[in-house]
Amino acid sequence: MLIQSVIHFLNRGTLDNFWPEIKWTVIIFQNAAVLEILHAAIGLVPSSVFVVLMQVYSRVFLVCGALLTVEGATTSPGLPLCILAWSITEIIRYAYYAVNLIGSVPRPLMFIRYSTFLVLYPVGITGELLCMYHALDEIWDKKLFTISMPNAWNFAFNYYYFLIFYMLLYIPLFPVLFGHMLSQRRKMLGKDQKKTK
Repeated sequence: MLIQSVIHFLNRGTLDNFWPEIKWTVIIFQNAAVLEILHAAIGLVPSSVFVVLMQVYSRVFLVCGALLTVEGATTSPGLPLCILAWSITEIIRYAYYAVNLIGSVPRPLMFIRYSTFLVLYPVGITGELLCMYHALDEIWDKKLFTISMPNAWNFAFNYYYFLIFYMLLYIPLFPVLFGHMLSQRRKMLGKDQKKTK
């Protein structure tokens, strides 16, 4: 995704034609990330299932609930931010996991693994929120995924209001995720500093 994005914008690509360029890569890799939850659950990776679930869900929801649904999300300035944050994060994380399998993580990789989130988390979340925000008008106009009363089930659902509610959930949940990463950073980099003394 990162290489496709860099090539796209170096070739003077625009936001209007960015999504068609990266669409299938994003769909495949972000939906495959659901396996991350399983990996955490069975202990294949040393991650909290709850934290991984929240991270993966937000990405999959954005892809399936906004990017595949409305054009507004795909031309949002938030899309390149998401792709940048997601792809750099995954490159670093999987490099760390791969090297960790042989039990010898270089100090610079350890530092990068537990420091880049300080910038990439806010960038990624800003991108996700911008994409959803740019999807709202089209969702409202087309009444996408909206079930109005009366109906046989006596049930109503408005996707527009659900998406606004979902976006507001970032306010209490972001500090939880960010705080978790800060504590992981202190734990891992503190441990690493103790080893070198």
